[in-house]
This record gives sequence, structure tokens and C-alpha cells, in this order.
Amino acid sequence: MTRILVPSGALGLGFDRTALARGVAGRPDLIAIDGGSTDSGPSYLGRGASKYSRAATRAEWRELMMARAEAGVPLVIGTAGTCGADAAVDWLYDITAELADELGQRLRVTRLYSGQNPTEIAEALSQGRLAALPGAPAIDAETLHACTNIVALAGAEQIAAALATGADIIIAGRTTDTAIIAALPLMRGDNPGAAWHGAKVGECGALATTNPASGSIQIDFDKTGFTLAPMGMGACATPYTVSAHMLYENTDPFILFEPGGYLDVRGARYRALDQARVRVEGSLWVPGPYTVKLEGARIAGHQCVSLTLLRDRRYVANARAWAEDIAARVGATVQQRLGLGPAEATIEMRLIGIDATLGPIERRAETLPVEVGVLAVVTAPTEAAATEIAKMLNPLLLHHALSQDEPMPTFAFPFSPAEMPRGPLYEFCLHHVLALDDPMAAFRLLTDEVGHG
Repeated sequence: MTRILVPSGALGLGFDRTALARGVAGRPDLIAIDGGSTDSGPSYLGRGASKYSRAATRAEWRELMMARAEAGVPLVIGTAGTCGADAAVDWLYDITAELADELGQRLRVTRLYSGQNPTEIAEALSQGRLAALPGAPAIDAETLHACTNIVALAGAEQIAAALATGADIIIAGRTTDTAIIAALPLMRGDNPGAAWHGAKVGECGALATTNPASGSIQIDFDKTGFTLAPMGMGACATPYTVSAHMLYENTDPFILFEPGGYLDVRGARYRALDQARVRVEGSLWVPGPYTVKLEGARIAGHQCVSLTLLRDRRYVANARAWAEDIAARVGATVQQRLGLGPAEATIEMRLIGIDATLGPIERRAETLPVEVGVLAVVTAPTEAAATEIAKMLNPLLLHHALSQDEPMPTFAFPFSPAEMPRGPLYEFCLHHVLALDDPMAAFRLLTDEVGHG
């Protein structure tokens, strides 16, 4: 049997300390936690930076390092620093080294790098080793070289290689969410279908329970299946909560693709062992060609934003027409003065309080709000051009009238200066898989000793 403790859905989200302590007392064989996500868009991969604060990450990682020391087992994090880029791996490594000195721990730390060389990926493209996933954009060598970061999603094999170094802590770059949990059960010969299915259910900690905020769960793997038990007081796993997690971030409720094959849960059976625990058997792992998914981000332009507040009832009622007129006027000016057409520079006017989320496809007919925030988003090839266009918007956002025969209105800028550069705008540009003959061919391991004890 292999016991994995998952403290939380992600490092930086927080966790129940009592639940974590209960999990450590259960004598796990490994502590695994996810460190990343693409939920907040491509900027983090583009910049190679974490979306979570260093202070919050450090505080939580400190507690997990102490838990690891008490349990005496490896601590593994996947997709370190939100995006899993090499710089994010090193960012967390530096935090780990600081904490090792602070806590008086002597540690063997292995870094698993997932970053890819654009030239090598372009060569793989020319060799036919890249395949597009559904909905993937067209790519060429120029696309790949434009990426500021490209990562490959590591699977269980790469995590197993890192564990084989004898590391106390493994800081992995971009991985599949399941790999850090499935690797050790697979290494020990537990049921492979159960290893991948249990890892999928446990990837987000207590999300697959009745109390997602409780964070910590324990998963026991064996030769025939897995058992999931929440560690939080009052949290329960049920056949419904466990089976439903196959729908989470997955297009198929029964099939989950991973490097080297796919998980098939059509034959899985879910049984409540008691009020809190669920037993699952019958999951199947189907081996296949070894491929790893690639993610890449590139700069798509630069942005500058301005925010104006409308409270006059007539302007609130006519906010859409007001905003569209401003965008059209300034758009024409931009083309005349800067030579940038609509394909090169865009002006979006988002009406906060009316349809800022869905825009023209908003269908709810609500009563008018007291005020509307008009968020002008300018995207242009350079930061200088984006800021210049935002400044062209400024006088109209402040004083534009709905008609020529009315007094000039004045609206409110909550910030000064009104134009706020956002810097580079990134976009995802890879949704492809890379075929590998050797699972480690696209990954690198580096092991160091840190701290003192």
C-alpha cells in the first residue's frame, strides 16, 4: 500500500493546519501538492512568474517543510511558481534554501526542469513530432521562437526519476496535476488505473469532498484500487463527490489522457466505506504512445487601461452608446495620427456593472445600476503606442457629451494619472503534444544539498 497526503489544492491557497497535522500523524509515504494553474491566463507563463505572493508562498511552504521533516518522507510540488517555467522553479528553490537555513534542516533538493528550447521544439516540428490538439492554433518556427517560455507537462516517469535521486524535496516545473500523486504508487507496483484515478480525484485536495475548504486529504493506493479519506473535521468523501471530480477540468467524464496513455474509468465502482471514506476499484490504465503536452506564451502586444465612473442617470442609461461613440472617434484619430488600423490597435470599452464580463452577448435585463465603471482597454504593438492612445481617450472619457446641444459633462477618474500601462500582453500559442522516445529527453534534473542540520 502507498499513502499520499495532499495538504491543499495548490500552494498559496491555504490549508487547515489541524487537518494537515492529522494527515502527518497518519504516516504518509509522500506529501504532494500542486503549485500552479493556467486559470489566471498566460501572463505568468509568459513572464515566468508566480501569481501568488512570495510571502504567502514562503509561509505555507515553511509549514509543509516542517510537516515533511516530522513525517520523514519526500515533499513534492508540481508546476512550481504557478507556471512551472524554469525561473519559477528556481524562485521556489531559493525560498527552500532560505527556509532550510532558518529551520536548521539539511536537505537534498531535486529540481525537475520542464522548460524547452524553442530551436529544439522547432526542429521537432519540422520532424513531424508535434501534433496539434483540438482547437490548437496554427504554428510555425517563427511562432515558437516568439515564445518567451515554452514548457512540457511532465508525467509520472519524470517525477519517478526525481524521486530516484533520493531527494527530500522535489521542486518540479510544469507537470500534469496528477503526476506528482500517481508516480510513487506506480513505482511501487500499485494498480495503475487506481494510481491515475486516485491522483485525478486528489489533485485539488478536498475539492472532491463535501468541504472543499478543509484542504487536506489522504489517498491509499493498493493492488486493486484506492481509498480517499478527508483529513478535515466534518469533511466527507462520498461516491458522488469522488466520481464527479472526473468532470473537473476535463472534457470527458470517463477518459483522462496523460503522458504514455490514458485513464478509463467507465468500469470504476465507487463504494462508501463509512460516512467519510470512499473506496474505488475498476479503473483502467491504457498504455499508448508517449507524448507530453506543450504550453507556450508570447507577447501579443502592450496594454494601457483607463477607468471612468458614470453616475448621471442619463449617461448610465446610455453608457453603451456613449462608450461606442468615444471608441469610434478615438479609433479614427489613432488611424489618422499614428497610422495604426483596427487590426493593429484596439480599443475595448467594458461597462462594469452592465456587461463587462460577457459584453454584447449579455442577455440579462436588469434594472440600471446606480453607477457604471467604463474600463477602456487599449492594446497596441508597443507600450508607447498604447499609452499614447489612452491619452487620446482621456479628454473624452472625462467630458464627452451624448449630444452637441447639452452642457459639457464631467465624469470621475478614480486614479491619477488616468492612463495605467499594463505592460506586455501575453497569449497562449501552443496547444500541442510532443512525441518522445525517452520520457526524460525533454526534461532535466538538478540535485543540490541545502541548509544545515
